[in-house]
Amino acid sequence: MECSISKTLLLSCVLLSLYSVIRFAYMIWFGPKRLEKQLRKQGIRGNSYKLFNGDGEAITKSSMRALSKPIALNDQINPRVLPFFHEMVKNYGKVSLSWFGTRPRLILADPEMIRWVLTDKNGHFVKPPLNPLVNLLQLGVSTLEGDKWAKRRKLMTPAFHYEKLKCMVPQFATSCSDLINRWKKLVSPKGLCEIDVATEFDALAGDVIARTAFGSSYQEGKRIFELQKEQVSLVLEAYRSIYIPGLRFIPTKKNKRRYDIDDEIKATLRDMIRRKEQAMQIDSPSNVDLLSLLIRCKREAASDMTNEDIIEECKLLYFAGQETTANWLTWTLIVLSRNPNWQVKAREEVLQICGKKIPEIEDLNRLKSVTMILNEVFRLYPPVAALYRHTLKETNIKGMSIPAGVELYLPTIFVHHDPDYWGDNVEEFRPERFAEGVSKASKDQMAFYPFGWGPRICLGQNFANIEAKMALAMILQNFWFELSPSYTHAPYVNITLRPQHGAPVILHQI
Repeated sequence: MECSISKTLLLSCVLLSLYSVIRFAYMIWFGPKRLEKQLRKQGIRGNSYKLFNGDGEAITKSSMRALSKPIALNDQINPRVLPFFHEMVKNYGKVSLSWFGTRPRLILADPEMIRWVLTDKNGHFVKPPLNPLVNLLQLGVSTLEGDKWAKRRKLMTPAFHYEKLKCMVPQFATSCSDLINRWKKLVSPKGLCEIDVATEFDALAGDVIARTAFGSSYQEGKRIFELQKEQVSLVLEAYRSIYIPGLRFIPTKKNKRRYDIDDEIKATLRDMIRRKEQAMQIDSPSNVDLLSLLIRCKREAASDMTNEDIIEECKLLYFAGQETTANWLTWTLIVLSRNPNWQVKAREEVLQICGKKIPEIEDLNRLKSVTMILNEVFRLYPPVAALYRHTLKETNIKGMSIPAGVELYLPTIFVHHDPDYWGDNVEEFRPERFAEGVSKASKDQMAFYPFGWGPRICLGQNFANIEAKMALAMILQNFWFELSPSYTHAPYVNITLRPQHGAPVILHQI
């Protein structure tokens, strides 16, 4: 009897081991090769699958080579910003196959296909599964899916309505005035001064977020910004590594630091939420900041939001709200320094409409040249160079049958620089493209995706627009500027598109 039980257990162990080996082999080889075969049957060209790491090593090497040297002072940035994917599109066309680990990654650089994916309302395309360590950066509305995303998006949308944002314009103006006054003090001794505007705009955008989101100043939120920046570096390192389940629980030095940062950020935000809820019990009409609006969202009858959900939305506000506008303004000053004719034109418009007074919301809406300039800067230097989606089940994209488990890589920056849609002068700074608005700027009205597109288009786009217009208008009122001889043109992606070596600009007071 005991011998029979032992044989049964042994057989079970052997079968279980055999099953595990077969499953592992399918996961790392036969599964990826099956998907590759399905995609190649449809004429999709590209790289063959390489065991475990896919194209990871090739991507790292091409990025290291690109980042090792700057480029000429022009707007032909794609080969430096996304070198591996630029070569893939160049060699295999606007639909090509690469690999992210064991996962096939389909590169779609065609505007029609990008629009098809981004406007999906059936839930066929979702955000790709990520290393759980990446989620430490934020788990706000931008990462949610399905009914939970739809419900959260619906709850939060009113907080970003134009009428709500109008009430925040005084906070925008206060932050921008502080910036202008600080610059005047720096410039006043000699009438000019060299500053790194990338650093300055990081501080400005942080101050705007702190005031409009939490009713505080940059100094109170400074620690969170510092922690978020450190977390970005740690998260990117985890994202670029091969994901091994369970590895995040091993108390390595970097894992401990990742979780310590997350704990400190959450503790700070919990305290902010607690203080805000106490203040709101007085029901002060001055509570127009975004945190107050999020707390009101939580109190809605149909809401299932918790304080932990609000914390994740705050982390998203801190990160996305600061990065997007800071980089937008940085590239704008770089571009206008290189195009002084447009700098003069924009300044004349601002002085004609606003004079020397702080612009009001109605003034900002009348700044046509400023709007054209900001749109053209966003075309050339979008904050996000590429978007990602994942197929949950077999899906048709413009006649192509895409199996489940395929990652879609949408390099929107390539579309922004595509001569087929913007003409032979695509690499030139020409704000007049947007003279009749975004819809008529290109041959295809959907070839412009700075804030994404479709149902998941960025909630904060109006917020960023008001902040950027306010800051640029007030800078033009008080200074003219030129690039420092020390400026090095080196755009690169660090989640968002940034100047690798900063943006030194020489300010001259008017």
